[in-house]
Amino acid sequence: MKTPIQTAIALLTLSCLAAAGVAQDQAAPKAAGQPKARQEPKAKAQPPAKLPPLAAPDAEGFISLFNGKDLTGWVGDVVGYAVEDGAIQCTKGKGRNLYTAHQFGDFIFRFEFLLQPGTNNGVGIRAPLTGDAAYQGMEIQIIDDNDPRWAKIQPWQKHGSIYNLVPAKAGHLKPAGEWNTEEIRAVGTKITVVLNGVTIVDADLAEVRKTADPKTVAKHPGIDRMIGHIGFLGHGDRVDFRNLKIKPLPPYEAGPNNAPPEGFTALFNGKDLAGWKGLVKNPKERAKMSPEALADEQKKADESMNLHWKAVDGALVFDGKGKALCTAKDYGDFEMYVDWKIHPGGDSGIYLRGSPQVQIWQRPGGSGGLYNNKTNPSEPLVPADNPPMQWNRFRIKMIGDRVWVWLNGVKVVDNTVMENYWERDKPIYPAGQIELQDHGSTLWFRNIYIREIPAGEKDAK
Repeated sequence: MKTPIQTAIALLTLSCLAAAGVAQDQAAPKAAGQPKARQEPKAKAQPPAKLPPLAAPDAEGFISLFNGKDLTGWVGDVVGYAVEDGAIQCTKGKGRNLYTAHQFGDFIFRFEFLLQPGTNNGVGIRAPLTGDAAYQGMEIQIIDDNDPRWAKIQPWQKHGSIYNLVPAKAGHLKPAGEWNTEEIRAVGTKITVVLNGVTIVDADLAEVRKTADPKTVAKHPGIDRMIGHIGFLGHGDRVDFRNLKIKPLPPYEAGPNNAPPEGFTALFNGKDLAGWKGLVKNPKERAKMSPEALADEQKKADESMNLHWKAVDGALVFDGKGKALCTAKDYGDFEMYVDWKIHPGGDSGIYLRGSPQVQIWQRPGGSGGLYNNKTNPSEPLVPADNPPMQWNRFRIKMIGDRVWVWLNGVKVVDNTVMENYWERDKPIYPAGQIELQDHGSTLWFRNIYIREIPAGEKDAK
């Protein structure tokens, strides 16, 4: 049996193809009575310049996503949705995609909805604000499949299904005109949907990959995402939503930890600092040192390392007072995973081949960028961080001078040249140590795995 992190890594490493256009399986034949093809909104949803504060959680930890009065906290098609009688209403003939301004990773989302005869919508989860949310994220179907016009739809188009991937159990939807209650739970790769008190979907996306048609799976890169927006994915049909509450759950908590998946080696054993060493200067300066001088400095650096880096409860913990932690071994081309956590305002990074760095910090633009690049891109493509004091997961791949970074399943650096910070007139070093950067704040790392890439492997998906 695979561990949860093995499952997540299997999800992330499998090659995916982007799908486009419509929220229907484009390989499936269109039968009479098929739901309408997705119409992309004319204006793309944009996050607000400053995120509005979330409501205070209730005694159970649930946060209201809707104030009952207006669409504060929502982005996207705010014109195609209205607020009526304490509910968000998808306006007939108008409503398309409406998203939460905030992103959520693992969560329990509870809401009520009211369908009219034959109406159709969907709930996007872990969705980006661009592209088709049913494919670039995931869509949980909202549809009056009791209506005769939908008699010939596919099982995976029934209400509550994970669109095009997992069919829901039918027969638990109330008649049109009556309010339904629904709960969507997303925990890692496991997605559960409960309709009117009955579990109608209980799926593990890792198992879906094994059993579903590979061509279908390839159209859904969104199942790799571990964070994104909640959205209502309208088709211009009237559907009402109310009592919208979400309980964010801490990510990557299932464990077991520090157990490398097949093909990877654990750089941290969860118990001690075996395989690690203290930092001595930088690659340029180390190259100038005699073996004797380097050995002497390494001894001092290791003494400092042992004072400020500790293995605590299966994590590498830095007290904020020493220097970076370095692998004892040098690496050339590689793929690695590392979980990390910071305090509010924390700052760190992952040095590749001894060079800075894949950035870690709490900033609006997000972590994962190649911060020290000057000529090539230095910022992440999108923010994908979990809140401070929650675990995040990097997947980093480096081939030659090119780097790819995924943060919580979202690609944030894509085939970007990493520049040589220490010697700007030279390309990045062909090999070097991996470093966990110190920056004066408490840090946590775990689940650090690496796979050395053999010569000739070029697939960076």
